[in-house]
Amino acid sequence: MKKIAIVSAKGGVGKSTISANLAMALFSTGLPALGVDLDPQNALHLHFGGQNDAIEGLSRATLEERDWRETAHQVDGGLAVLPYGIVNESDRQQFEALLATDPDWLQRNLDRLPLSPDTMVIIDTPPGPSVYLQQALSAAQLVIVVTLADAASYATLPQMEKLIRASCVQRDDFISYAYLVNQFDVNRTLCNDVVQAMREQLPEKTIGLVQFDPNVGEALAWGKTLIERSPESPACKDFMSWTSWILKQASPELSPA
Repeated sequence: MKKIAIVSAKGGVGKSTISANLAMALFSTGLPALGVDLDPQNALHLHFGGQNDAIEGLSRATLEERDWRETAHQVDGGLAVLPYGIVNESDRQQFEALLATDPDWLQRNLDRLPLSPDTMVIIDTPPGPSVYLQQALSAAQLVIVVTLADAASYATLPQMEKLIRASCVQRDDFISYAYLVNQFDVNRTLCNDVVQAMREQLPEKTIGLVQFDPNVGEALAWGKTLIERSPESPACKDFMSWTSWILKQASPELSPA
């Protein structure tokens, strides 16, 4: 099992969309994949045809000490999503208090699932520092930081660098992390300037792009990932490139030559 945390310092960067499409892209290579939603917004399963009013999820299952498998949203053979679920405010606070006192909660529960060794686990997280982010960073072997090519996102880079270095880079099982610039528009001068500044500030890190593509929003409206809905679209090709990066880092033997 390889665990990939999808994180961001600020909201509105398309993190859940990235998580869903990377899970589907990895699955399309023939690997089993699992999407884990640690974001209380509970949006990840919607990209796979889930229903807005579906209350089951790993938050409720944890509080009730039930098997996570009971809450899984099955997408296809070998691909599933564990939604966050819908809980009231009191239960959410209780759940977050539990996570704060049990730093190995995510790792332990993933290890209990009957997953094959080559399963790719994509972990979606809420923006900014939180108990969810800490759980994800503590478990992940790979981290992808989703950002935009704007001034506000650029200002968050030191915060994300600090968090990842504190939680990940000293672990023996940690592999690498990279920055994904979402909704990139090559025709906008600011986008190009911000990416250039990122590459100068972080010369040793992979900084890749997913270009702006209206097909992304249309796919979600149909309850689909872009990989399913518009496989020839520009952003879909970017997702497949990111899939190649993940495989090269996590499973070199499975990576295309």
